[in-house]
Amino acid sequence: MSQIYFRCFGCAVAVGNPREFAYAHQEDQQVAEACNRLVKNVIICWNYLYLEMRLRSSDAAQRKVLLLAVKTHSPMSWAHINLLGEYDFSDARLTDSHGILPLN
Repeated sequence: MSQIYFRCFGCAVAVGNPREFAYAHQEDQQVAEACNRLVKNVIICWNYLYLEMRLRSSDAAQRKVLLLAVKTHSPMSWAHINLLGEYDFSDARLTDSHGILPLN
């Protein structure tokens, strides 16, 4: 299976040509851009949560390697995210499998 590599995070998240708006009205363009920002922020948030989970469950040697990776790399990594996949948001699939509890 071949992978498509994108030059920037914004291009990877945007489908099609991110420099061209498919919407004629400014309000629709603003909604599309807000959705794009939301997806990027969700990916960054997931990366931080995943790294924290890995750090908590690692031994001292692994923790040292992970901390070096955190210091030298950006949380805007998306290679592990299937951006063109199908997503199931049914109640059965929305169970918390990582211990991330909802806000009170």
